[in-house]
Amino acid sequence: MRIPLSILDLAPIAPGETATQSFAASVALAQCAEANGYRRVWYAEHHNMPSIASSATSVLIAHVGAQTREIRLGAGGVMLPNHAPLTIAEQFGALEAMYPGRIDLGLGRAPGSDQNTMYALRRDPGSAEAFPQDVLELQAYLAGESRVPGVDAIPGKGSKIPLYILGSSLFGASLAAALGLPYAFASHFAPQALEAAVARYRQDFQPSAQLERPYVIAGVNVVAADTTAEAREQLEAMRRIRAVGLFGRGRTFTDQEADLLLSAGAGQQVNQMLTYSAVGPPAQVHDYLEDFARTADADELIVAHQSPSTEGRLRSATLLAQAMDTASA
Repeated sequence: MRIPLSILDLAPIAPGETATQSFAASVALAQCAEANGYRRVWYAEHHNMPSIASSATSVLIAHVGAQTREIRLGAGGVMLPNHAPLTIAEQFGALEAMYPGRIDLGLGRAPGSDQNTMYALRRDPGSAEAFPQDVLELQAYLAGESRVPGVDAIPGKGSKIPLYILGSSLFGASLAAALGLPYAFASHFAPQALEAAVARYRQDFQPSAQLERPYVIAGVNVVAADTTAEAREQLEAMRRIRAVGLFGRGRTFTDQEADLLLSAGAGQQVNQMLTYSAVGPPAQVHDYLEDFARTADADELIVAHQSPSTEGRLRSATLLAQAMDTASA
Protein backbone atom coordinates (compact mmCIF):
# COMPACT_ATOMS: atom_id res chain seq x y z
CA MET A 1 0.00 0.00 0.00
CA ARG A 2 1.46 3.35 -1.04
CA ILE A 3 1.87 6.23 1.36
CA PRO A 4 -0.95 8.75 0.83
CA LEU A 5 0.00 11.61 -1.48
CA SER A 6 -1.42 15.12 -1.45
CA ILE A 7 -0.59 18.35 -3.28
CA LEU A 8 0.31 21.81 -2.04
CA ASP A 9 -0.66 24.39 -4.67
CA LEU A 10 0.58 27.99 -4.31
CA ALA A 11 -1.42 29.04 -7.39
CA PRO A 12 1.74 30.40 -9.05
CA ILE A 13 1.46 33.30 -11.49
CA ALA A 14 4.09 32.75 -14.16
CA PRO A 15 5.88 35.75 -15.71
CA GLY A 16 3.58 37.34 -18.27
CA GLU A 17 0.51 35.49 -17.02
CA THR A 18 -2.50 36.61 -14.96
CA ALA A 19 -4.28 35.47 -11.82
CA THR A 20 -7.13 34.27 -14.05
CA GLN A 21 -4.72 31.89 -15.78
CA SER A 22 -3.32 30.83 -12.41
CA PHE A 23 -6.76 29.88 -11.11
CA ALA A 24 -7.51 27.91 -14.27
CA ALA A 25 -4.24 26.03 -13.70
CA SER A 26 -5.22 25.32 -10.08
CA VAL A 27 -8.49 23.81 -11.25
CA ALA A 28 -6.65 21.66 -13.78
CA LEU A 29 -4.16 20.50 -11.14
CA ALA A 30 -6.92 19.59 -8.66
CA GLN A 31 -8.78 17.67 -11.36
CA CYS A 32 -5.55 15.86 -12.23
CA ALA A 33 -4.96 15.07 -8.56
CA GLU A 34 -8.49 13.73 -8.21
CA ALA A 35 -8.12 11.53 -11.29
CA ASN A 36 -4.80 10.14 -10.03
CA GLY A 37 -5.74 9.23 -6.47
CA TYR A 38 -4.22 12.07 -4.47
CA ARG A 39 -5.88 12.50 -1.07
CA ARG A 40 -6.13 16.30 -0.86
CA VAL A 41 -5.05 19.62 -2.35
CA TRP A 42 -4.14 22.48 -0.03
CA TYR A 43 -3.65 26.17 -0.78
CA ALA A 44 -1.34 28.46 1.21
CA GLU A 45 -2.13 31.99 2.34
CA HIS A 46 0.52 34.44 1.15
CA HIS A 47 0.21 38.19 0.65
CA ASN A 48 1.94 40.83 -1.45
CA MET A 49 3.77 38.27 -3.57
CA PRO A 50 3.48 38.93 -7.32
CA SER A 51 4.06 35.27 -8.19
CA ILE A 52 1.45 33.72 -5.83
CA ALA A 53 -2.34 34.00 -6.27
CA SER A 54 -3.58 32.03 -3.25
CA SER A 55 -3.98 34.98 -0.85
CA ALA A 56 -7.80 34.67 -0.66
CA THR A 57 -7.53 31.01 0.28
CA SER A 58 -11.16 30.25 1.05
CA VAL A 59 -12.31 31.86 -2.21
CA LEU A 60 -9.90 29.71 -4.22
CA ILE A 61 -11.06 26.57 -2.40
CA ALA A 62 -14.67 27.40 -3.26
CA HIS A 63 -13.75 27.89 -6.92
CA VAL A 64 -11.89 24.59 -7.16
CA GLY A 65 -14.53 22.75 -5.15
CA ALA A 66 -17.18 23.61 -7.72
CA GLN A 67 -15.12 21.94 -10.45
CA THR A 68 -14.09 18.74 -8.62
CA ARG A 69 -16.16 15.94 -7.11
CA GLU A 70 -14.46 14.05 -4.31
CA ILE A 71 -10.95 15.19 -3.50
CA ARG A 72 -10.42 16.93 -0.17
CA LEU A 73 -9.59 20.64 -0.36
CA GLY A 74 -8.20 22.89 2.31
CA ALA A 75 -5.84 25.50 3.59
CA GLY A 76 -2.21 24.69 3.99
CA GLY A 77 -2.60 26.99 5.61
CA VAL A 78 -4.55 29.92 6.89
CA MET A 79 -2.26 32.24 8.85
CA LEU A 80 -4.59 32.56 11.80
CA PRO A 81 -3.00 35.66 13.41
CA ASN A 82 -4.11 37.58 10.29
CA HIS A 83 -7.79 36.86 11.04
CA ALA A 84 -10.43 36.75 13.72
CA PRO A 85 -11.12 33.08 14.56
CA LEU A 86 -14.86 33.71 14.05
CA THR A 87 -14.25 34.90 10.49
CA ILE A 88 -12.31 31.75 9.60
CA ALA A 89 -14.93 29.55 11.27
CA GLU A 90 -17.62 31.21 9.14
CA GLN A 91 -15.61 30.99 5.91
CA PHE A 92 -14.70 27.35 6.33
CA GLY A 93 -18.12 26.54 7.74
CA ALA A 94 -19.53 27.89 4.48
CA LEU A 95 -17.10 25.74 2.49
CA GLU A 96 -18.07 22.65 4.48
CA ALA A 97 -21.75 23.41 3.81
CA MET A 98 -20.99 23.66 0.09
CA TYR A 99 -18.75 20.58 -0.09
CA PRO A 100 -19.66 18.32 2.86
CA GLY A 101 -16.90 16.04 4.09
CA ARG A 102 -14.26 17.49 1.77
CA ILE A 103 -12.82 20.46 3.68
CA ASP A 104 -9.61 20.64 5.75
CA LEU A 105 -8.35 23.61 7.75
CA GLY A 106 -4.60 23.87 8.25
CA LEU A 107 -3.45 26.65 10.56
CA GLY A 108 -0.15 28.50 10.81
CA ARG A 109 1.09 31.36 12.95
CA ALA A 110 3.56 32.99 10.52
CA PRO A 111 2.51 36.28 8.92
CA GLY A 112 2.79 35.02 5.34
CA SER A 113 4.04 38.49 4.46
CA ASP A 114 6.51 41.27 5.28
CA GLN A 115 6.12 43.97 7.94
CA ASN A 116 4.49 46.53 5.66
CA THR A 117 1.99 43.92 4.52
CA MET A 118 1.32 43.02 8.14
CA TYR A 119 0.41 46.67 8.71
CA ALA A 120 -1.86 46.65 5.66
CA LEU A 121 -3.59 43.56 7.04
CA ARG A 122 -4.18 45.42 10.33
CA ARG A 123 -2.24 42.65 12.00
CA ASP A 124 -0.91 43.26 15.50
CA PRO A 125 2.80 42.30 15.47
CA GLY A 126 2.23 40.50 18.78
CA SER A 127 -0.82 38.56 17.64
CA ALA A 128 1.22 35.43 16.92
CA GLU A 129 1.64 35.05 20.68
CA ALA A 130 -2.10 34.38 20.94
CA PHE A 131 -2.01 31.62 18.31
CA PRO A 132 -2.71 28.72 20.72
CA GLN A 133 -5.69 30.56 22.23
CA ASP A 134 -6.96 31.48 18.76
CA VAL A 135 -6.79 27.83 17.67
CA LEU A 136 -8.86 26.81 20.68
CA GLU A 137 -11.39 29.58 20.02
CA LEU A 138 -11.71 28.52 16.38
CA GLN A 139 -12.00 24.86 17.31
CA ALA A 140 -14.78 25.68 19.75
CA TYR A 141 -16.77 27.59 17.12
CA LEU A 142 -16.55 24.61 14.76
CA ALA A 143 -17.59 22.21 17.51
CA GLY A 144 -20.62 24.31 18.45
CA GLU A 145 -19.11 25.06 21.86
CA SER A 146 -18.33 28.76 21.54
CA ARG A 147 -15.98 30.28 24.12
CA VAL A 148 -17.57 33.70 23.52
CA PRO A 149 -20.97 33.90 25.21
CA GLY A 150 -23.80 34.40 22.74
CA VAL A 151 -21.61 34.17 19.63
CA ASP A 152 -21.78 31.28 17.17
CA ALA A 153 -20.22 30.69 13.75
CA ILE A 154 -23.08 30.43 11.26
CA PRO A 155 -22.36 28.58 9.07
CA GLY A 156 -19.69 26.54 10.83
CA LYS A 157 -21.31 25.71 14.17
CA GLY A 158 -21.11 21.97 14.77
CA SER A 159 -19.29 21.26 11.49
CA LYS A 160 -16.23 19.84 13.27
CA ILE A 161 -14.00 20.55 10.28
CA PRO A 162 -10.68 18.75 10.92
CA LEU A 163 -7.89 21.07 12.00
CA TYR A 164 -4.19 20.64 11.23
CA ILE A 165 -1.31 22.53 12.79
CA LEU A 166 1.32 23.66 10.30
CA GLY A 167 4.85 24.48 11.31
CA SER A 168 8.57 24.43 10.68
CA SER A 169 9.79 24.46 14.28
CA LEU A 170 9.39 22.73 17.62
CA PHE A 171 6.71 25.25 18.63
CA GLY A 172 4.16 23.91 16.15
CA ALA A 173 5.11 20.33 16.98
CA SER A 174 4.52 20.88 20.68
CA LEU A 175 1.22 22.67 20.12
CA ALA A 176 -0.11 19.99 17.75
CA ALA A 177 0.90 17.31 20.27
CA ALA A 178 -0.74 19.10 23.21
CA LEU A 179 -4.00 19.65 21.31
CA GLY A 180 -4.07 16.18 19.79
CA LEU A 181 -4.14 17.49 16.21
CA PRO A 182 -2.40 16.30 13.04
CA TYR A 183 0.90 18.03 12.31
CA ALA A 184 2.08 19.17 8.88
CA PHE A 185 5.75 20.13 8.61
CA ALA A 186 6.86 22.64 5.96
CA SER A 187 9.95 20.69 4.91
CA HIS A 188 9.38 21.70 1.28
CA PHE A 189 10.91 25.12 2.06
CA ALA A 190 12.07 25.09 5.72
CA PRO A 191 13.75 21.71 6.21
CA GLN A 192 16.11 22.34 9.12
CA ALA A 193 14.06 21.07 12.09
CA LEU A 194 12.10 18.30 10.34
CA GLU A 195 13.33 15.23 12.23
CA ALA A 196 13.51 16.94 15.63
CA ALA A 197 10.02 18.43 15.29
CA VAL A 198 8.41 15.17 14.21
CA ALA A 199 10.12 13.30 17.05
CA ARG A 200 8.89 15.90 19.56
CA TYR A 201 5.36 15.68 18.18
CA ARG A 202 5.20 11.89 18.33
CA GLN A 203 6.75 11.78 21.79
CA ASP A 204 4.42 14.36 23.35
CA PHE A 205 1.17 13.59 21.50
CA GLN A 206 -2.02 13.57 23.59
CA PRO A 207 -5.11 11.87 22.08
CA SER A 208 -8.10 14.11 21.40
CA ALA A 209 -11.67 13.92 20.13
CA GLN A 210 -10.34 14.52 16.61
CA LEU A 211 -7.34 12.18 16.64
CA GLU A 212 -6.39 9.06 18.60
CA ARG A 213 -2.82 8.66 17.32
CA PRO A 214 -0.24 11.12 15.99
CA TYR A 215 -0.43 11.86 12.28
CA VAL A 216 2.39 13.56 10.36
CA ILE A 217 2.22 15.17 6.93
CA ALA A 218 5.61 16.15 5.51
CA GLY A 219 6.14 18.59 2.65
CA VAL A 220 8.48 17.70 -0.20
CA ASN A 221 9.30 19.18 -3.61
CA VAL A 222 8.89 17.07 -6.73
CA VAL A 223 9.85 17.54 -10.36
CA ALA A 224 8.92 14.31 -12.14
CA ALA A 225 9.51 14.26 -15.89
CA ASP A 226 10.01 11.74 -18.65
CA THR A 227 13.79 12.17 -18.65
CA THR A 228 16.44 13.21 -16.15
CA ALA A 229 17.53 16.07 -18.39
CA GLU A 230 14.00 17.47 -18.63
CA ALA A 231 13.53 17.29 -14.86
CA ARG A 232 16.86 19.03 -14.19
CA GLU A 233 16.03 21.76 -16.69
CA GLN A 234 12.72 22.43 -14.92
CA LEU A 235 14.42 22.50 -11.53
CA GLU A 236 16.97 25.05 -12.76
CA ALA A 237 14.16 27.24 -14.03
CA MET A 238 12.54 27.08 -10.59
CA ARG A 239 15.83 27.92 -8.88
CA ARG A 240 16.03 31.08 -11.00
CA ILE A 241 12.43 31.99 -10.16
CA ARG A 242 13.09 31.48 -6.44
CA ALA A 243 16.26 33.57 -6.52
CA VAL A 244 14.57 36.46 -8.31
CA GLY A 245 11.57 36.26 -6.02
CA LEU A 246 13.75 36.39 -2.91
CA PHE A 247 16.41 38.88 -3.99
CA GLY A 248 15.27 40.52 -7.23
CA ARG A 249 13.51 43.47 -5.54
CA GLY A 250 10.72 43.49 -8.10
CA ARG A 251 13.00 43.68 -11.13
CA THR A 252 12.68 41.54 -14.24
CA PHE A 253 15.74 39.32 -14.79
CA THR A 254 17.01 37.42 -17.81
CA ASP A 255 18.11 33.82 -17.25
CA GLN A 256 21.73 34.94 -17.35
CA GLU A 257 21.12 37.63 -14.72
CA ALA A 258 19.25 35.14 -12.53
CA ASP A 259 22.19 32.74 -12.81
CA LEU A 260 24.51 35.53 -11.65
CA LEU A 261 22.19 36.13 -8.70
CA LEU A 262 22.36 32.44 -7.83
CA SER A 263 26.15 32.39 -8.06
CA ALA A 264 26.43 35.55 -5.95
CA GLY A 265 24.92 33.93 -2.89
CA ALA A 266 21.22 33.47 -3.57
CA GLY A 267 21.95 29.91 -4.65
CA GLN A 268 22.90 28.86 -1.13
CA GLN A 269 19.55 29.93 0.32
CA VAL A 270 17.56 28.53 -2.59
CA ASN A 271 19.36 25.20 -2.33
CA GLN A 272 18.67 25.04 1.39
CA MET A 273 14.97 25.66 0.78
CA LEU A 274 14.98 22.87 -1.80
CA THR A 275 16.85 20.40 0.42
CA TYR A 276 14.08 17.84 0.15
CA SER A 277 13.43 17.59 -3.58
CA ALA A 278 12.72 14.53 -5.72
CA VAL A 279 13.89 15.32 -9.25
CA GLY A 280 14.04 12.94 -12.20
CA PRO A 281 12.10 10.26 -14.06
CA PRO A 282 9.29 8.41 -12.25
CA ALA A 283 11.25 5.48 -10.80
CA GLN A 284 13.93 7.76 -9.39
CA VAL A 285 11.34 10.10 -7.86
CA HIS A 286 9.50 7.14 -6.32
CA ASP A 287 12.66 5.83 -4.66
CA TYR A 288 13.52 9.29 -3.30
CA LEU A 289 10.05 9.71 -1.77
CA GLU A 290 10.15 6.27 -0.17
CA ASP A 291 13.40 7.23 1.54
CA PHE A 292 12.12 10.69 2.45
CA ALA A 293 8.97 9.27 4.06
CA ARG A 294 11.16 7.13 6.31
CA THR A 295 13.45 10.06 7.15
CA ALA A 296 10.46 12.26 7.99
CA ASP A 297 8.62 9.46 9.83
CA ALA A 298 5.60 10.65 7.83
CA ASP A 299 2.12 9.17 7.51
CA GLU A 300 1.42 11.24 4.39
CA LEU A 301 3.42 13.32 1.93
CA ILE A 302 2.21 16.67 0.60
CA VAL A 303 3.98 17.44 -2.64
CA ALA A 304 4.82 20.82 -4.16
CA HIS A 305 5.21 20.07 -7.86
CA GLN A 306 7.88 22.56 -8.86
CA SER A 307 7.74 22.72 -12.63
CA PRO A 308 7.54 26.35 -13.83
CA SER A 309 4.73 25.56 -16.30
CA THR A 310 1.19 24.29 -15.84
CA GLU A 311 1.84 21.48 -18.29
CA GLY A 312 4.95 20.46 -16.39
CA ARG A 313 3.12 20.38 -13.05
CA LEU A 314 0.29 18.29 -14.49
CA ARG A 315 2.78 15.87 -16.04
CA SER A 316 4.76 15.67 -12.79
CA ALA A 317 1.60 14.96 -10.77
CA THR A 318 0.52 12.22 -13.16
CA LEU A 319 3.94 10.55 -13.43
CA LEU A 320 4.40 10.54 -9.64
CA ALA A 321 1.01 8.96 -8.99
CA GLN A 322 1.61 6.31 -11.63
CA ALA A 323 5.05 5.51 -10.23
CA MET A 324 3.73 5.13 -6.70
CA ASP A 325 0.81 2.99 -7.85
CA THR A 326 3.07 0.74 -9.92
CA ALA A 327 5.47 0.20 -7.04
CA SER A 328 2.67 -0.67 -4.60
CA ALA A 329 0.84 -3.04 -6.98
